[in-house]
Amino acid sequence: MKKQIEDKKAALLEAALKLFTERGFHGTSTAQISKEAGVATGTLFNYFPTKEDLINGLYFEVKGELSRRMGKEVQTQETYREKLRKMWYNLVEWGIENQDQFLFVGQFCSSPYITSHTREVVMEEYVFFHDLVMEGLENGELGDYPPGMITSMFYQSSRTIVEYILYSEPQDQNKAIEDGFQVVWQGVAKK
Repeated sequence: MKKQIEDKKAALLEAALKLFTERGFHGTSTAQISKEAGVATGTLFNYFPTKEDLINGLYFEVKGELSRRMGKEVQTQETYREKLRKMWYNLVEWGIENQDQFLFVGQFCSSPYITSHTREVVMEEYVFFHDLVMEGLENGELGDYPPGMITSMFYQSSRTIVEYILYSEPQDQNKAIEDGFQVVWQGVAKK
C-alpha cells in the first residue's frame, strides 16, 4: 500500500513538472495534472491540498535532488579551486541530464508561489555551498565580493552554460563546461 501511495505521489510530481515547464503555473490546471499522472483529480488533493502546495512540494523535491548532486564528491577534491570546479561540473551536468528539472528551477526560483517556508527549508540543503564560498573568502581564494553575489553568479552562469550546450550543441561539451568554469573562476577569484 505504501509503495502505491509513493507511486501516485511521484506520478503527480512528474506530471506537474512536465506541465508547469511546458505551460506555466497559470496555464496548468489540477485536472490536467491529474490526467497526465493517470489519477483522479480528487487523488491529487489527497497529497496536495492546493496547486500552490503541489508546486512547493515539487520545488522542494527538485532542489533537494540538485543539492545532492552539486555536493557529490566535492570534499574529496584536494584544492579549493578543484572543489569549486567539481561543484560546477556537478551542477552543469545535472542541468544537461535533467532538462525539465533545470528549467523548472529557473522558472520558479523567484516565483511568488514558492513560500518563504519552502525557500528556508530548501536553503538548508545548500549550506555546503554557502560554506564553500565562505571558505574561499576566508582563505583568500575568492575576491572580496558579497557571498550572495558569488553564489548567484555561479548559479546564473551555470544556467547560461547549460542553455548554450543544449541549444548550440557545441562539438566538445566538456570544453564548453570547462570554459564556463574558467569564466566564472576569473570573475570571482582574487586578482
